Amino acid sequence: MTTVFKFGGASIKDADAIRQLTPLIEAHEDRPLVVVISAMGKTTNKLEALLAAARDESRTDEYRQCLDSLKTEHSEAMKALFGDSGESPAERVSALFQELDAQHRKHRSSPYAKHYDQTVCYGELISTTIVAAWLNRCSIATDWHDARKLVRTDSRYQAANIDWPTTAESIRQQLEDSDSVLLTQGFIGGTEEGEATTLGREGSDFSAAIFAHCLDAKEVVIWKDVTGLFNADPRRFDNAVQLERISYAEATELAWHGAKVIHPKTLGPLQEKSIPLMVRSFEVPDTAPSVIDAEQRFDADVPSCILRQDQVWLEVRPRNFSFMDEPRLHDILGRLVEAGMHANLVDSSAMRFALCLDDKPERLDPLVESLQGDYDVSRENDLTLLTVRHPQAGMMDELSKGREALAERRNATTAQRLFHSRDCPETWHIPD
Repeated sequence: MTTVFKFGGASIKDADAIRQLTPLIEAHEDRPLVVVISAMGKTTNKLEALLAAARDESRTDEYRQCLDSLKTEHSEAMKALFGDSGESPAERVSALFQELDAQHRKHRSSPYAKHYDQTVCYGELISTTIVAAWLNRCSIATDWHDARKLVRTDSRYQAANIDWPTTAESIRQQLEDSDSVLLTQGFIGGTEEGEATTLGREGSDFSAAIFAHCLDAKEVVIWKDVTGLFNADPRRFDNAVQLERISYAEATELAWHGAKVIHPKTLGPLQEKSIPLMVRSFEVPDTAPSVIDAEQRFDADVPSCILRQDQVWLEVRPRNFSFMDEPRLHDILGRLVEAGMHANLVDSSAMRFALCLDDKPERLDPLVESLQGDYDVSRENDLTLLTVRHPQAGMMDELSKGREALAERRNATTAQRLFHSRDCPETWHIPD
């Protein structure tokens, strides 16, 4: 049966990292093996900066500097891997950079989301071109596939929806019953008209789940620079512990609330076909992984803490001192959907509706402007949202000690509090 591997940017950030990838793939002898790969290192962030410069004609010099820097980084990786040998994919990579440059010129005046998808996808196209060439050089038979032609989507740019029947048919036709490593890109898809789309930031996990679902895979393995899933970000919580096993439902809850390990849409396609997901470390591959499957018995054993920074609190009120009734809620939430935003916390009262949102100016500012046309809107910036799954008695009060909560929400399994970021510590500690 098929196995799907997914490697993120950290696992292929440079030539040394790509070399370490080889034995992990080589050791998995069963075929077909589908390998889904992200852009190298922080390439996507740099492509977003390039995009911002491309859309401003006054920043031409900055654009060229950004583009040259990206070319240099990838050229150095290829030089370290291939030297001056004829096996280097330098010509193909150069052609992809030329396409990227042309797409920026073509879409400079297009809506931001469309311009984003037509250009940012080149991070994955370039990284997979380099990795495929390296694996073939290492005598690992590898076939490169363009995910824009395999993963069919609608044209909802930056958050495209999957056309599952068409995607399943194209993936099965191209990838089933192969004796090679089948290498493709995460995060990206394509419309019927041939335009690139993306599946949402950090969407490569979702891509791995799409391929696994369509191929009835045995398992999905996500290789990361950590040993598995943790109950909190180890960089922010000094006593975070690894979660050995949780259910699809619990992992989805954690991702929905902002945990950065698994993309929120990843688990649904796997759960539907009972395909387990393992999170393993590419640095210490023999360490026991975290396993996500259908078993729910262990979900509440360990409380999990999630921090969302760069939050904005919007309070929306009717101007005529009337109720915040269902039609008004429908109107406000409809505008939220149109803006392509997700509310991380919602609170309401008779004459007020409040939303905690990620501070993404390109989406948030037009939303606020739209709401201000019909409502009184107040806004508070630079906030941090703390979410705790399965909190023990007194835990939220202990975590909140010494700081004022601007908003709070609680149900049987989840507690949330919103704080000023200036009041939050750099390092948190989960109460015993």
